Amino acid sequence: MAEVGRVPVRDPGARLPEGFWAAVAVWLERPQVANKRLCGARLEARRRAVLPRSEARRPRPNAGQETGPESGREPPDDRLNVRRRAAPGLSAGPEPEEAGSDPRWAPPEACPAPTPRAGPQPGTGGDVGRPGGAGVGDGGGAAAAQAAFWDDFSRSLASGGEELLAFLDRSEAGPQDLDLVLRSIIPKASSQCPLATPRREVVVHDVQSGAVTFLPLEEDAQGSIEIKLSNVYQIRLRHSPQEWFMSVLIFCPERWQSDGVVYPKPTWLGKQLLAKLATWSVEDKKGQFKNTLSLISIAKYSRVYQELKEKYKDLVRVWPEVTDPEKFVYEDVAIAAYLLVLWEEERAEQGLLEKQSFVDLGCGNGLLTHILCSAGHPGRGIDVRRRRIWALFGSGTQLEEGAVTPGDKNLFPDVDWLIGNHSDELTPWIPVIAARSSYRCRFFVLPCCFFSFVGKYPRRQSHKTQYRAYLDFVAQAAQACGFLVEEDCLRIPSTKRVCLVGRSRTYPATEEASVDKQRTLYIQSHGGPLGPPCPRSSPPPPGVQDSGAEPEPVAPTPPPPEVLWVPSFRPREKLERVRNCATLPRDFLDKVVLQVARQLLGRTQDSTSHGEPPDIVAGKPWNQGGSLSLAEVASELDKETLQRLKAECGGLQTLLRNHHQVFSVRNGRVHLRDWREEQARGLPRPGPGRGAQTFKTRPCWFFTHHPDGCALPAARCPFAHGPEELRPGWSERRTRQPLLPEAAQPTEA
Repeated sequence: MAEVGRVPVRDPGARLPEGFWAAVAVWLERPQVANKRLCGARLEARRRAVLPRSEARRPRPNAGQETGPESGREPPDDRLNVRRRAAPGLSAGPEPEEAGSDPRWAPPEACPAPTPRAGPQPGTGGDVGRPGGAGVGDGGGAAAAQAAFWDDFSRSLASGGEELLAFLDRSEAGPQDLDLVLRSIIPKASSQCPLATPRREVVVHDVQSGAVTFLPLEEDAQGSIEIKLSNVYQIRLRHSPQEWFMSVLIFCPERWQSDGVVYPKPTWLGKQLLAKLATWSVEDKKGQFKNTLSLISIAKYSRVYQELKEKYKDLVRVWPEVTDPEKFVYEDVAIAAYLLVLWEEERAEQGLLEKQSFVDLGCGNGLLTHILCSAGHPGRGIDVRRRRIWALFGSGTQLEEGAVTPGDKNLFPDVDWLIGNHSDELTPWIPVIAARSSYRCRFFVLPCCFFSFVGKYPRRQSHKTQYRAYLDFVAQAAQACGFLVEEDCLRIPSTKRVCLVGRSRTYPATEEASVDKQRTLYIQSHGGPLGPPCPRSSPPPPGVQDSGAEPEPVAPTPPPPEVLWVPSFRPREKLERVRNCATLPRDFLDKVVLQVARQLLGRTQDSTSHGEPPDIVAGKPWNQGGSLSLAEVASELDKETLQRLKAECGGLQTLLRNHHQVFSVRNGRVHLRDWREEQARGLPRPGPGRGAQTFKTRPCWFFTHHPDGCALPAARCPFAHGPEELRPGWSERRTRQPLLPEAAQPTEA
């Protein structure tokens, strides 16, 4: 074996050795956060076992000692057989839907993860904690089959795997109590990576010795399961009298087989992975959210996401909205992939044949609705304002313009799912609408902006972030509506990526009336006065009639007036006023920008007159400008200008930030932007069209207005030095593209 990496770990918060096992858990359960070529991992089973001991043991090799001809003994065979004739279900490369179905391993929750006790004090060296918790608590065939597999595994080690046994056994204190985890590693599906089959491995936690070993499993053509000895590696935590350190050791470094995905290069393990583990082990962060994609199959999601991404990627080129196409296209593709997998698994679980119907409330650009409809799900989207992109989707996608007001006229009794994707003021109402639409109606919401039932959501708990508090509020509202609420975290390019799912109810259908009273009381306690109760028509029982009375003609009943559940609810206006200084007259904006720039330039001129050397650019002085606080800048503007800016969201600061080319606002102080510093850090990428797409598409303000001109030569400046350098804007070039790529056209259901 050989040590391929070692890193010292500074532990000022005394989090080791417990922090080491927390970091190992991240690599075990969420390897994709370190290895971006992985989609994730699935823990299939966990158990406790005792390491077997061989009668004839060779001396235990030291860290860094290599095996091979030079060491006087041959390296071990490339594979070590564990079990002949593997039973159906236990294979090293299962299909995604088969993962976790092996009866010979208990489910991972049957045995808790190792929880080490306090480790050694500095200077004592040696052991690093000891496992706590009980062993496997399950029974029946699964536990017996799991024990049989480990028996075969341990016999293989004791009889023919002395080298591997010595690699696993880091202690001289007798038989070791180990924690074993069987996991499947799921590669990320892509056109560049044909490897899409999950790979299994046994992970051995030796908490007493502070080591975790990864044993890859493979199945040959005869069905025998073997340990791939060439790719066995170990992560260790040790303490010297001076410091803690982590190291990575490879069992057979001369035979390591790297595929660049599941098995990266040894240098990556010894540098990138080890550095991340060292950082995670001493971090004092407590996660408030679940792991990503905890409710669905990660392998299925990876496959569906890659298919949708390939199908709709050309929409980025023809996006007609002013929003960032890369963010919104790939975000909606990821949400659609999640829902399609969730619904596919729901159909399989409940034995359904027809695809679920849906309504997307607050559908926005309508792309999510379009993708789901193109996948064969009957549904429609509703939004208060029509978008330009709606015209591209064709008649196969039903999108409606209109406001949704919580009330009796906005129920959907024939719909399976209600969707709220960044639905703003409708977000807390969607569980209510779903609950009152029908007993079988479910919901999916992805909260973003913070709204209560009748306005902005007020923050009530200071010990939580506002986002966490709002998620808890929406979940509590759904629970009050009788839903069993599940939380999951999506993989989307957004900071607001936690979704809430209501797939089942906590009460039988016969108790609907009493539960609805509880909903009403909850809404009243959080939303103010309620409207009149929903009218319930009660026709007389059949055959009951006033004796002797002649039947009178029945006049047509006028439709009842709409009953609003909360009269104070106000949907957003159809036309939203833009208040970010973008709609102010151009001559007014240019005047303010020039006035503020002169203030900054004047501040530097005063300082240089007192002996400070000016900045030199191309052999001549270049006035870099000083800095002013926002209050100092505002004090130099006239009253009328300030009143006009105060009517906009953010006022003066928003105007300065909008003029990113000219100003930099840092910690409440305003500076002239020095583009030499920007290029030293790498050019910024503002706006939806990034990089080369925006190069030379706008005039250089400094070239035109700065008394010393631009600090950069024309060839390096991202802005145009004169009209001859000006290129067509990104949005102008985009409109010349065809309206919709063929791959994004609606497909037959």
